Amino acid sequence: QVQVVESGGGLVQAGGSLRLSCAASGSIFRILAMGWFRQAPGKTREFVAAVSSRGAATYYTDSMKDRFTVSRDIGKNTMYLQMNSLKPEDTAVYYCAADSSITTITNTYAAAYWGKGTLVTVSS
Repeated sequence: QVQVVESGGGLVQAGGSLRLSCAASGSIFRILAMGWFRQAPGKTREFVAAVSSRGAATYYTDSMKDRFTVSRDIGKNTMYLQMNSLKPEDTAVYYCAADSSITTITNTYAAAYWGKGTLVTVSS
């Protein structure tokens, strides 16, 4: 079984930065890719970014790639999301997902493992 736990959310002013972390534990050898999603109040969940198992490839939603950077520390089996120039519309619960397929993460909402989310609130 795989568990993924997010951390690093909080309240930040517009223009500020936050770094989210997602730590994976359990049968980690089954994880090949990890990704971030977010869900704003009253909206559907949306894909933010993903990183391949070895960190060699990254994927982003076009509207976020200039401000967000996804990375992972293989040794710590932790994924990060560096968010800069935050805007009030970035306010959402951010979820970590893990799956054996990078395509599943980037193209669907069917990743096998999900965290419970961490709230990011950006004030204007």
